[in-house]
Amino acid sequence: MLIDPNKVTPCGVRKQDVRVPSKETLRSSGQVQSLSRALKLLNALSYYPQGLSLSDLAREVGLPNSTAHRLLTTLQNERYVRFDNEHSTWKIGVQAFQVGSAFVRSRELTQIARPVMQRLMSISGETVNLGVLDRCEVIYLAQVETRKMMRAIAGPGGRVYIHASGIGKALLAFAPEEVREKIFNCWDPRPLTANTITSETALRKNLAQIRKRGFAIDDEETAVGLRCVASVVFDEHQEPVAGISVSGPTARITNSRLGQLGAMVLEAAADITHEFGGRWPMELENSVS
Repeated sequence: MLIDPNKVTPCGVRKQDVRVPSKETLRSSGQVQSLSRALKLLNALSYYPQGLSLSDLAREVGLPNSTAHRLLTTLQNERYVRFDNEHSTWKIGVQAFQVGSAFVRSRELTQIARPVMQRLMSISGETVNLGVLDRCEVIYLAQVETRKMMRAIAGPGGRVYIHASGIGKALLAFAPEEVREKIFNCWDPRPLTANTITSETALRKNLAQIRKRGFAIDDEETAVGLRCVASVVFDEHQEPVAGISVSGPTARITNSRLGQLGAMVLEAAADITHEFGGRWPMELENSVS
């Protein structure tokens, strides 16, 4: 999916469509016109922390200046937006922050991820795992098992080495540089199989490949006969918060399926990222259809 430069803010954040829908669209979908327009104004302002003038904001959402001003005045009375007199710009208000903070407090990663994990298991036919970093290891938070024979070897609460697991390598690849270097200072490069990467140079090369394609592959590096394809869930700062993977026997996860499964996992990771309130990195946009 190519990035439309008109849909990217000066901060480099990809924008949702903030144009107001037509009256016909609103009517057919049962939406309230004034509310829809007000929310579009809020969505537009959220991408411009420096604020927008009335004319720029109205143009952004496709409203007449007079209509935009009436809606903004209402939102201002409820403190969802504020007017910066010094710069003559409209900005997000404190009430919008409070509502957003309530979502942050209430979100639960495993709960948000589970429907996506269920869907990924159905389309891939393989076990789906959700895991997070814990120092130099990965701990599994949740799992949706396939109904097929030969399932995953580790369930929720299980731990695997970061350098030998798909989720571990994916999280390490996209971790901030300072976090990655701390992990390299504490990792235990023990070989678990003949395929385990135990050289720092080789692992760094593998991480660069992961960043380029967007997903990691555990090619019998944790256990003989088991393969895993994994990608990363990002938070609102575009930092890795968790990893999602599909895992199964090499008899089912063949070389010819790796690209297909990688695309499935990437899409699932992007879906969870968005549902979690995170930001999907622009460099991975082309990887998700």
